[in-house]
Amino acid sequence: MAFTQAVKMSLLCGRFKKYSYQMWSSVMSQRNYRTVLCGRRRYPSPKICQKSRAMHATQPLMITKLLTVDEIFARKPLQDYLKKIETEYSDSLKVINSTEGQQDSNEEFRIKRTRVSVLDPLIEYIKELKIKEQEFAETETLLKDDDPDMCQLAVIEREACQKAIQDIRQKILSQLIPEEESDMSDLVLEVTAGIGGQEAMLFTAEVFDMYQRFAAHQGWAFDILEYMKSELGGLRHASASISGNESYKRMKFEAGVHRVQRVPKTEKQGRMHTSTMTVVVLPQPTEITFTINSKDLRIETKRASGAGGQHVNTTDSAVRIVHLPTGVVSECQQERSQLKNKEKAMKMLRAKLYNIRLEEETCKRYTERKVQIGTKGRSEKIRTYNFPQDRITDHRIGKTVHEVREFLLGEELLEEMNTALREFSNQETLMDILGENY
Repeated sequence: MAFTQAVKMSLLCGRFKKYSYQMWSSVMSQRNYRTVLCGRRRYPSPKICQKSRAMHATQPLMITKLLTVDEIFARKPLQDYLKKIETEYSDSLKVINSTEGQQDSNEEFRIKRTRVSVLDPLIEYIKELKIKEQEFAETETLLKDDDPDMCQLAVIEREACQKAIQDIRQKILSQLIPEEESDMSDLVLEVTAGIGGQEAMLFTAEVFDMYQRFAAHQGWAFDILEYMKSELGGLRHASASISGNESYKRMKFEAGVHRVQRVPKTEKQGRMHTSTMTVVVLPQPTEITFTINSKDLRIETKRASGAGGQHVNTTDSAVRIVHLPTGVVSECQQERSQLKNKEKAMKMLRAKLYNIRLEEETCKRYTERKVQIGTKGRSEKIRTYNFPQDRITDHRIGKTVHEVREFLLGEELLEEMNTALREFSNQETLMDILGENY
């Protein structure tokens, strides 16, 4: 009731349209609505827990700024945490020294020794930081010297100390942020046209091409697994396997609903349309890290359909694999060879099943998290491509860049957006470790 009255009052006063996107999203999230009032369709807010550390959110976001390294180090929780780490390291060393000569069967000894080896790099950086901070304090004293030559040397030394301190602090923060099991994986990328008919399919094709170019820009391998064209040259659905250094670690932030606003090629009256497409990013495990029992599979073959030449509708080259315990299905008809299609279908199936397992594990660990980078869920709009305004806005962190066509090239601008997302994710993870709301 109070919420309805507040909206009416705002409308009467003429101030309703001045609400920012973030403020409006916050108000609506309190009533579990994604969009608003008066006969429009209502959507439930996203569920709390999804997929991985950098991929789950609770509600539309109230954007906060990205803190600098100095601002993070100025916070008391971080200083307390580092002192706690130093104490733990010292205590572990005492246990190791007191049990020296004893057999490794001593459980406490093994645990402490492992912990010391894990903390060693971090402790070394902390020691280096203290030395540099001491040197910086000494140069500050030298700046007060009456000798101009000495002061000039002190200025140069101070700048060098400041740079060294920044570098060491960044290394310390990197050590505090744990790597996820899936971060070093390759990935399977899936794109699917959403609301908007042919225009959504055309945009899906553009986004898929953007990621193919981004993979080339990063030096990753890009292998198309499935490609279903539309009548006008768009894309209904496609999937690809991407492999390379940190490919999943970087691409995981692209998962979600992408929205495009523009006048479509199919529009004869020049009206602007809003269409959507969905991106799914699945970590690709190896056969060693994740195995599937062959008894749990039903493998079917059929004749390939669609454009493709003489092999279409003439040979049973298409493969469909069903995982019986879960009902997960994977299909591939991209290759002429049934054997190659089976291999690609297995790769997709393994990624889907591995993703289900990761989701179950992370839901147990992160049920209480308040992460800002967004869910991997298909219901969440993560980014808008507005052609008339020539801008791209990522709603998870409130970042906007311009030059839509250049962004779709999948090079520097996409790299810039991706870097900002990773920085926000790392900052949030760090704040969560420190138990601090920011």
